[in-house]
Amino acid sequence: MKKRHFALALATGVISHAAWAQPAPYPNKPVRLVIGFAAGGAADYVARAMSESFGKALGQPVVVDNKPGNGSSIAADIVAKAPPDGYTLLIASPSSISVNPALNPKLSYSPADLLPVTKITTSPLVLAVNPSSGIDSVAQLIATAKKEPDKLNYSTSGNGSAPHLGAALFTMLTGAQMTHVPYKGGSLAIQSVMAGDTQLTFGTSPSVLPMAKGGRLRVLAVSTRERSPLVPELPGMREAGLPDYNLEFWYGLFVPVGTPPAVVRKIHDATAAAMQQPSVKAALAREGTEVSLSGSPEQFSQFLVEDGRFWVDLVKGAKVKVD
Repeated sequence: MKKRHFALALATGVISHAAWAQPAPYPNKPVRLVIGFAAGGAADYVARAMSESFGKALGQPVVVDNKPGNGSSIAADIVAKAPPDGYTLLIASPSSISVNPALNPKLSYSPADLLPVTKITTSPLVLAVNPSSGIDSVAQLIATAKKEPDKLNYSTSGNGSAPHLGAALFTMLTGAQMTHVPYKGGSLAIQSVMAGDTQLTFGTSPSVLPMAKGGRLRVLAVSTRERSPLVPELPGMREAGLPDYNLEFWYGLFVPVGTPPAVVRKIHDATAAAMQQPSVKAALAREGTEVSLSGSPEQFSQFLVEDGRFWVDLVKGAKVKVD
């Protein structure tokens, strides 16, 4: 009888231990959302606009972590090397996924180290100048840049960033010669134009529009061929005199490769729920950014294949180099 009780107790203990050892359902602790640009830029704005709703959808706090530098490659490297458990996420633009690898084959990470979850936003760039520059139109900007080569300096959020590529495409199509001044984030690039240290930028909408409304920047056009419903008061490039110019950029969510499919799906669904909140959509729309979600991680992966070709072709066509 004692042996039977002992065996039963032992079996019960094994079962209890097995139950105790089962991992807790994801997520059971705060989630870290890494972005490759400084506070105040477009990526930072998107992350903070969505973080509260995203955290509610996940059931855990979401902590935004700015890791600027090296054209957002530092942040991408951090996430690529993080444990694939769903607790370290990356908000990335084409810079991290397509442009930087094309510019620098010696990067410490590969895009293959990052698993696509979903696209989250899309928006045009905005061409803006310092109000004291005397430049009032795209045509006048081209004329000034051609008359005085390399006198005009343009700021960007870093080598290989969307603003950098936006300016590179502009110079390639117009023959204008301007000097590139990279910064570690969009807000710093915008501040340099307002201070007069640089004269213009192809900035992201959230970085540019608030300063334009305050009269500290003069906006000339959006980077899409036609007018954008996000910024309807500004002409598109066709109307501004450059019908071959067309560029818009996106932000998307990535996790380390190897993250379990069930966790990836949960992150995708929580992101979709957060981005569809009216308050999030309204906050982004005020800054010229549109919510743009992928139907699935697989759909986002397919999008990246074609989109990557565009950015790599632009890097090669514009002969963009790492300074």
